[in-house]
Order: sequence, then C-alpha cells, then structure tokens
Amino acid sequence: MLQDFLSQRILQELPFEPNSEKLELSHKLADFLIDRTENTIFLLRGYAGTGKTSMISAMVKAMAKLQQTTILLAPTGRAAKVMSAYSGVAASTIHRRIYRQKAMGEPVFSLAFNKLQNALFIADEASMIADRSSEGQAFGSGSLLDDLIEYVYSNGTCRLMLVGDAAQLPPVGSEYSPALDEHMLSRYNMRVMQYTLTEVARQALSSDILTNATHLRDCLINERTSTLPQWVKTGKDFFEVDGAQMLEELERSYNEVGEEQTVVITRTNKRMNFFNQGIRSHILWKDELLSATDRVMVTRNNYFWTEALEDIDFLANGDMLTVERLRNRREMYGLEFADATLRSPDYDFEIDAMVCLSTLTTETPEAAYQIFRNLFEQIADDYPEIRSRKELVKTIMANPYYNALQIKHAYAVTCHKAQGGQWQRVFIDPGIYPDLVIDHNFYRWLYTAVTRATERVYILK
Repeated sequence: MLQDFLSQRILQELPFEPNSEKLELSHKLADFLIDRTENTIFLLRGYAGTGKTSMISAMVKAMAKLQQTTILLAPTGRAAKVMSAYSGVAASTIHRRIYRQKAMGEPVFSLAFNKLQNALFIADEASMIADRSSEGQAFGSGSLLDDLIEYVYSNGTCRLMLVGDAAQLPPVGSEYSPALDEHMLSRYNMRVMQYTLTEVARQALSSDILTNATHLRDCLINERTSTLPQWVKTGKDFFEVDGAQMLEELERSYNEVGEEQTVVITRTNKRMNFFNQGIRSHILWKDELLSATDRVMVTRNNYFWTEALEDIDFLANGDMLTVERLRNRREMYGLEFADATLRSPDYDFEIDAMVCLSTLTTETPEAAYQIFRNLFEQIADDYPEIRSRKELVKTIMANPYYNALQIKHAYAVTCHKAQGGQWQRVFIDPGIYPDLVIDHNFYRWLYTAVTRATERVYILK
C-alpha cells in the first residue's frame, strides 16, 4: 500500500530506532500526504525531547527524495534558521513568504498569491502564530493565522502542517495558542488531522535540561504550579548560579562558544536593560551607548531602509542584527541618532540604516512609542508651509529621522523575543521577587526559557 511505502520512507530517514509513537505518527503522516480531501490540515504537537524535529526532518528528507515540494516556514528569522539547521532545507519567515509590499516604500503588505501546486507547507513554532495583530493591519487581514491558511489553500492543491509545543508561551496578549488548537482550526472549515508526541526519548532524559523541562511540563499538565519548581542538577548541563557566578559564566561562554550562541532570558524590559548594561560594561568593556560589534534587536517593524535589498521587504520586530560600523553620531529633535551598517546573522545580509540611540534604554514599548510620537510633532514643526494634514503626514512618513531604526541591545532578551530560537548556552533570570505570582503562566515562561538551550542552562537563584 502507498501509505506503508511513505511511512517506511519517513522512518528510513530517522537517525535512531523509532518508538511506538513515531511508528504511529509515520502512518498518520503518510495518510495525510496521500489524502485528497480538500481543506485538510495536519496539527503536530510535541513536547521537548519527544523527537518532533527529528520526525519533521525525516519527512522533509523523504519528500525531497520523492521529488515532492516542501516549503518550510517559521514565525521569526531565528526560528527559521533553527528549522533550516535541523532539516537541511532553507526556511523562511511566514511574513516574508506570504506577504508582498503593495508599493515600494509603503508600510502596507497584501497577501501574495500562492503559485505552487501540490506543495506541503510546514510551519514550525506554531505556538507563536497569532490570530490577531499587535501592530495594526500592516500585514494582510491583521491575523497571521487567517492569512497563512488562506494563502496555502488558495489554489486547492497545497497542504499545511502546523508544528509546535503547546506548553510554550502563547502569542503576546493571548491565553492560548490558536494555531495549536484543533477547535480553533476547525472554525476555518478545516478538517484537522492531529497527533501529539508525549514520550521523551531515554537518551534525552540523560540531559538535566530535558529532565527539568519535562518536570515543568508535567506540572503544567497536572496543575502543580503554585510553588517554585525543584530543579534536577547532576552537574552535567543545568546549574543554579548567583549574580557573580552568572557574570563569570557569561564571560566564559562568550570566550568558548561566542556571543551569537549565548543569551540571557529575563522577564521584563527593565531587567533586560539591567543585564544588557551590565554585560556591556563589566564583560565587554563598552562604555558608549552603542559600539561596533554590538548585538542588537529590532523592536519595531521598519520598511524604510530595505529598498536596496532585493529579497528583504522590511526589518521585523525581533530581528537580530550585529553592528558592523557606526558613524556620524548626532543629536536632532532632542534625540540621539547615528548611521550604522548592520549585519543579519540569520539572513546573511548587510544594510545601512539610521538608528535611534535614544530607544536603547527605554523600559517599556509605550516609552518608545511616546518618543516617536513627540518626534512626529517636532518634525511637523519644520513644515509650516504644508497646510494639508494628509500631505504633512506623507512628508513626515518619508523623513529618515522619523524612520530611524528602533533597536535594543540583544545580549539579554525577554522570553517572547527568545521564543523560537536556540542557543548553546542560556542564562535565565526568573525574576524571583516577593510579589511574584507563581502560577501556570510562570511555569510556561520557565518551560519556554529552559527549552531554548541546546547545551547548558544557568538559572539565577
């Protein structure tokens, strides 16, 4: 039978002997691949260490050998890079695949047309896919989940597979992950085929990282989330450290695996700033607000500086960049600006852009918003001759200072910004303070942070 043939081809690509769950999943994937029922979607959920990525990688390799088209997608550039690494196939962000800019320089993107026939789209880290927009409706309908489903199924011959871990954090502002909820997906008139991997591989449990992640997940499932977790620490790859030890281990990590494979994950923008400033001053010996070689993160979508790049329509909120060169620092409108050459480690491109240094130390998104709201009014004062409000707004929107890139240092990030990425060494600041609410949200935060690490976790006690 064709199902058995496809199932065996998938299993042949696994680097280990499959357990009963993976055998069952291979048959369900084979059924999905040959099923011709319209509007069918596959939902694969899997916890850390259960082999979810191994099964996806095996299926992608099997499809390639059978000369079938597979398109790999993820919500962020970092997540797409991780997906490319484990599958051996280039992956793209969902936004860059399904949207097209309406007009050059205009910050409005419409849904593109899916020209592919009989392609399988696989969207990893689906827990991050929201069904509503946090930045208005610059992209399509304003719902990434709506638009992804519409794009894939617009010509009737393609299929979508959503892959994710339901124990991870949901999209910002949501109580659950809509793209991992079969009832939500069925509202799109989709027939949902699904499977959940729950069995952690024995070899994975030799890692304290995955042992602790599994403990956190079990606490979430069994609603034991009212007290702090008891960590398993056998001295292999999971360590509790105090502040001084954390700085020492961070410096060692930078020397051994590099800054791109090291990250601090913390709970608030205020704590993020605290760690970024401490790392830059006490480990990297940087005393200027921004320097060459600094790692930074884009904190607001920017469409202004990418016109010279052929395949990059915009810089996305959450994109990681490295400062290659910095020049022409200046003050304008009461704010600090500089011209920078920036490199993307995830997409391997360089871009020249003006950056706003004044947003580097803001503690809330609202503070950065207020800075640029005030900037809008100050730039407007430069054009008293423009009487039309519409023309004035158009002029300001084309002003390079108003379009300066908003960035933060990225040695430390919040957990939502880290989600989807992986680093060899992850340092976690859980923010244990007297009024901390210990509940399922806190456990999901911890689980998401712990599972960003591939080699070691250091957690601040």
